[in-house]
Amino acid sequence: MSRLINLVAIPATLAALAQATSLDDVCTTAYSRSVLPDHPVSGVTLNSASVHANPVYNYTSTGTAFFASTTFDYCNVTMTYSHDGLDDEVNLHFWLPTPDNFANRWLSTGGFAYAINQGTENLPEGIMYGAAAGITDGGFGGFDAEISDVFLKANGTINRDALYMFGYQAHYEMSAIGKAFTRNFFNVTSKLYAYYQGCSEGGREGWSQVQRFADEWDGAVIGAPAIRYGQQQANHLFPPVAEKTLGYYPPTCELDKIHNMTITACDALDGKEDGVVARTDLCKLHFNINSTIGASYYCESDGSTPAQNGSVTAKGAALVSTLLEGLHTLDGRRAYIWYQPSADLSEAEATYNSETGEWEADINTLWSEWVTEFLGLSEVDTLTSPDNVTYDDLYAWMKLGWQRYEDVLQTTWPDLSPFRDAGGKIIHVHGESDPSIPAGSSVHYHESVRQLMYPDLSFNSSSNALNDWNRLYLVPGGAHCSYSDEQPNGGWPLTTLLTLIDWVENGVKPDRLNNTVQTGSNAGEQGQLCVWPTRPYYRNNGTELTCVFDQESYETWVYDFDAYDAPLY
Repeated sequence: MSRLINLVAIPATLAALAQATSLDDVCTTAYSRSVLPDHPVSGVTLNSASVHANPVYNYTSTGTAFFASTTFDYCNVTMTYSHDGLDDEVNLHFWLPTPDNFANRWLSTGGFAYAINQGTENLPEGIMYGAAAGITDGGFGGFDAEISDVFLKANGTINRDALYMFGYQAHYEMSAIGKAFTRNFFNVTSKLYAYYQGCSEGGREGWSQVQRFADEWDGAVIGAPAIRYGQQQANHLFPPVAEKTLGYYPPTCELDKIHNMTITACDALDGKEDGVVARTDLCKLHFNINSTIGASYYCESDGSTPAQNGSVTAKGAALVSTLLEGLHTLDGRRAYIWYQPSADLSEAEATYNSETGEWEADINTLWSEWVTEFLGLSEVDTLTSPDNVTYDDLYAWMKLGWQRYEDVLQTTWPDLSPFRDAGGKIIHVHGESDPSIPAGSSVHYHESVRQLMYPDLSFNSSSNALNDWNRLYLVPGGAHCSYSDEQPNGGWPLTTLLTLIDWVENGVKPDRLNNTVQTGSNAGEQGQLCVWPTRPYYRNNGTELTCVFDQESYETWVYDFDAYDAPLY
């Protein structure tokens, strides 16, 4: 906390407040109700009777890949509001720091999958950095409820109020209410800095705010965003359809062998042998999946599956190669992209049928729900089999999802000029070995923004112009919103929000982003990440990191989605 206080001085008005009050003085239901803002959002009514507050002392948070565990005191506040003319109720949950640790900051945090929040898991990071922090339930019936719980009013009838709350409106309303409440709670008369941090669905929610409400935010940390919803959700069903098409469901041990051999073969391509594939682009250029054919594997029985003893087959290698190429229509046009080589192959894992002794398709109900409920508009059971589903069907689902939800869930509007002109800053991170959202998805959106906003500048000039306020960092070996168990030395950037605060409030532009190994024998080791479009390469026997660029590697990240007539940003 001392590092934070030294980073940005607390204004004199707040210092006076801190001397005059304690957590016990302000963290009461009566005081919280007395400072409830009047009409912070048009068409919204706050319920003063719903406001409750209580102090919490010596709370020890569980750390995440984005921040370390810490102990602190805070004020716990809950409240509800409704939309005028609607019979609804939206729940808000705020954590506020003690008056002496408040540093004129607000932090919004996002959700995952179909959830608009992650409970209170990410609120400690706000307290760590002197910010009030909040979550919303979107009006879905509680903080444990998801959009999928309330999406349909009846078969064929979309609950559009809930849909648009999930898409972007709920986070805007929470930030507007939360900031107004925080100002009143701490008697803020100077600037209140507003930040957003979220990953996966939370990352998509972050882009939804930056793209629509430029004046609401000073900065955003956006991780592995689930943007391009139409393509992203249906893409999870590509593996079982590919397996059905190729007529082969590989044993899990075979996939693990291919995955591990990929990491081993591509590890040193960045000039450093550390069990981390930091250059998946070079892996694409120099590693042939067919080289794994014939390699033996063995996995003990785990109780639900028998012991697996065999060798990598040509069909297994062909499946992985097909996935790495990304979804194409039956006539060869690109519909979407896949994960980078070295990402684990868990989404292609088959399930073992103990009755038949055969491996069969395993379809995650979370993603099949997208097809049946969000596309089919039906509450029937989710898709359970890839039978009768072709690559063209997946493409059609992607196109339908894009068209139907372009204005609310696609979240790829590329003109961020209002946010840039308002002085906003973005740090965008994505695990390069992410096995749930392709790292290339973030690269493609970043490049779309560059090309649309700076069409008359050269590649180098436009990249520099974009990086002046919007920076993308790929995390070597990084998995989905965290470090990888298979490549733990790749680490994850642990202090990204602090870096963003320093950039926004002190003008310290990050060149390389700090990266922390958080597990294994090298836990605590500090590394650095290169800002896109440069890529890491180690010299002097792997001891000196350089950030380089070469055209051939860059082009492995460039995709022409020629299956669509409209540009796919």
